[in-house]
Amino acid sequence: MAKQKKHPTGTIAQNKKARHDYFIEQRFEAGMVLAGWEVKSLRAGKAQLVDSYVLLKDGEAWLLGSHISPLTTASTHVIADPTRSRKLLLNKRELEKLFASVQQKGYACVCTSLYWSKHLIKCEIALGKGKKEYDKRDTERERDAGRELQRAVRNKGKED
Repeated sequence: MAKQKKHPTGTIAQNKKARHDYFIEQRFEAGMVLAGWEVKSLRAGKAQLVDSYVLLKDGEAWLLGSHISPLTTASTHVIADPTRSRKLLLNKRELEKLFASVQQKGYACVCTSLYWSKHLIKCEIALGKGKKEYDKRDTERERDAGRELQRAVRNKGKED
């Protein structure tokens, strides 16, 4: 009987800027169409999602702006484009829901993270409404207040 290979687990890359710039309302899990060298690079953790976004056109979803750095050892005969557009795999109902929502003013579709699901690489897509500058400051103020509260609770028993 053959040995079972252990599947990689965990998050490959996160887009923290998306959580700062948008109110995340709905999340979707999408598969990705990748080349072999891209999978090898993702196993090594060579991905960035900072300025990535999802473009919806012709009944398909495309991930644009993501950067997957090619490994030097991966392939010599393939010319690797690190910022190429990658097709996202969603079912028809999810695509229709995204199309309808993005048509509304202020809504955008962004990639928030890449992660392993068993042996497959998945992309978490979020439907978000853009934040204004004062909303960003308010969110930061709430986060700081929560941090101070946690510090006070943690240090309460140590003062005695």
